[in-house]
Order: sequence, then C-alpha cells, then structure tokens
Amino acid sequence: MQRNFILTDIMKTGYHQDLEHFISMHSMSDQMFDTVGQYYDLHNFDLDSYDRKFAILDYRVDMISMDKNTEFKAELKRRCDLLHSQGFVFIKATPWESKENVDKEDMYPEIDIPHVKWTGDVSWFWSLMYARHKDKTYNFQHTDKKYEFLYLNKLPREHRKNLFTAMDTLLEGSLYTNWQFDLKLPPEYELPWAQQYPNRGLDQDLYEKPYNDTKYSLVSETNDNNTDIFMTEKIWKPIMAQHVFVVHGNHLYLQKLREMGFKTFSHLLDESYDLEADPMHRITKIVNTCKELKQKDWKDIYLQTQALRKHNYNVFFSEEKISVQVNKTLELFLEFADRGQVPSRES
Repeated sequence: MQRNFILTDIMKTGYHQDLEHFISMHSMSDQMFDTVGQYYDLHNFDLDSYDRKFAILDYRVDMISMDKNTEFKAELKRRCDLLHSQGFVFIKATPWESKENVDKEDMYPEIDIPHVKWTGDVSWFWSLMYARHKDKTYNFQHTDKKYEFLYLNKLPREHRKNLFTAMDTLLEGSLYTNWQFDLKLPPEYELPWAQQYPNRGLDQDLYEKPYNDTKYSLVSETNDNNTDIFMTEKIWKPIMAQHVFVVHGNHLYLQKLREMGFKTFSHLLDESYDLEADPMHRITKIVNTCKELKQKDWKDIYLQTQALRKHNYNVFFSEEKISVQVNKTLELFLEFADRGQVPSRES
C-alpha cells in the first residue's frame, strides 16, 4: 500500500472540499490518500512517512485579483518554495474548465513551478453532480410533452452559434435559450429557487418541469474539438432526468460515453454525427438527426428506450463506475510524480 498526501488548496482560495470529495471516490486498492485543505495544518502530519506529497494550487481566470496582490504573491511563493524543499509535487487545478479553454485563456495566479495541470475531462462533473444529487428525490414524468427540444445555450461560443443558426426553423415548438441573442426560457421553466440567474453553481441544479414538458434534449456542450472530451453537467442532467438526448460536443463524445458504461440511441436514430471529425459537417449531421427525431413518434421512442434510460440513470449513480474514471485522473498525478516531476506548463 502506497501512501499519498495532498494539500488540496495551498492558499485556501478555492473549493478544496469538492477536490477532496473527488479524490475520496477513488478505488485504487494499492493507494491511500490523506487530504487536508489548510496549509497551517501540515504540522499535524508526519509528512516523511508518505510515498508522495502533492500540493494543489487553485488556478482560475477569476483569480486575477489575487495575482495583482503583492502580499498574496509573496506568500504564495514562500509556501511553494517551502513545499518544494519538502518534496511536494505541484498540481495547478482547473477541473471546472476544459483543457482547450485553459490553454486559450490566461489563468492565475502566475507562478513558475514544475507542475501538472488538472483540467476537466469526463470525471470531474460526474463526481460533482453525483455528490450534489445522490440524496435528492425528483419527479420526472415522460407521459405528456408540449415541446420538441430542450436546447440550452449560455456562454456565447462559436460552435454554439453555428448550430443555433443551422437549426433555424427546426427550433419552432421547442424550449431554448441563447444568451448571445438574449433568448431566455419562459419564467415558469426557470429554477424557482433562483433569485438571479446565473449564480455560480446553479447550472448544476436540476428542475423537473423543462424535462417533463420536452421530448428531447439537444445538449450544447462546452467544446467541439477533436482532441479532448469534456463532459459537463449539460449531459448529466438529461441522463438523471431519463431524457432522450442528442449531443453537440467533442468528436467521439458518444463513443466515450459508451466506453464508460452508458448506452446511447443508435438503434433508433442516426448517431453517425459522433463519428464526423469536421465540426461543421458534424453540425449538418446533428441537424439531420433532429429532423429525423421530429418526424418520429416520441411516445414510441420513450417506450423503446425505457430500459436504456433507466440503465444510464443507474450507471450515473454508481460509485463503482465513477471511481473507474476518478482513478484515471489520479493515476496521471501519480505518474507525473514518479517520472521525476518534469517541469512543464503543458504537462
């Protein structure tokens, strides 16, 4: 059994409880992880007894204010220098964002230390949404539908604009949002408990009415690149709601879902869009799939997919399945530490 120690927030500026919950969901029988979120608690641990020691730096766009604080920067450097001298390995953590977004934007605080990046993949939001919803009870009903698609677009992104434009009149009779064009849901479909939307974290909340009243989810994911697959709350919400879905996301997104134990709807609708590497061609195929769906009897589809949708629901709430993906993330950190902590901003 190898023992690992993780300081989950060097400066305690982030969400160390979420990181600690994620780490706790691992199932590696040969690894143990002790975590602490407070730098000033380090003296309570026998650090020399661990095989590996990690320190996580909260690394985000909105940390720019801290980056301009000279006292903060000096204290951060002091702590990092001391931790480095004690054999700690550094992780710059931004699991709420995809690697593509992290690479495109300036992240803070800036500090030149050997590190590995923790960016979003398929496991972070799965773990986060599981923790948020596992003890809640919902009343999803798929017996009476007023609208075609539930199609939610928040932050303006080029690939979202392209699909929204291509869908055109296909969106008639649907519930959809597009912040770029100031299009919002009717008030009765917004979160009843939200005083102001969006507040941080409310995107991960789940409300039955939009799913109960629509036939299908057209999932508008964060990215559409061909290199990294990033799964967010946008896919986990329809899976929890047992809603039939089409996904506008990364190349081979559906294939990855299947590899993770989920099932998709290829026996009933054309999912060849997932195999299309060219983003614009993928959009064309998604539009054709949506046309196909609108011509089908939605009640027949829900009858034929009842077992499949329940299967996906059960997989989503399976700690065993989640742990497989959590292990893959943690193994990257272990490998980084074991290969000698190659100093790179791109690790």
